[in-house]
Amino acid sequence: MTERKPPGVSFESWTDQQIRAAESRGDFARLAGAGKPLPSEVEAPYDELWWIKRKMAREGLAVLPPALALRKEAEDALTAALTAPSEYRARKILDDINGKIRTMMFRPPPGPPLGMKPYDVEDVLRRRRERTGEQ
Repeated sequence: MTERKPPGVSFESWTDQQIRAAESRGDFARLAGAGKPLPSEVEAPYDELWWIKRKMAREGLAVLPPALALRKEAEDALTAALTAPSEYRARKILDDINGKIRTMMFRPPPGPPLGMKPYDVEDVLRRRRERTGEQ
């Protein structure tokens, strides 16, 4: 813990003194990434939230409003149902996502409106049968 700045000493000289003391103790000697250039995003335009986005990516976090997250999940579920190995599995995928869509439809939206309705399971299964050639 750093002690308080003494009265009458400028912040700049106080800070420089703290840095020199830390260097002499070897506090900066074995930092991760020492001697390596900072990663640059040369081709990307400057984004002031770059560090937040990088930390979220490193920790596997994503922040979407619930309605948009459900919209993405619904699109993925439709693709999964159309390519499911069996009609039973396709029906299960669609029933699960339809339950989530219905729940979101009757709840006040926390973000942008969902703008979706549940899938017609029989219609999707018919399309699946046409794609796979099943009867």
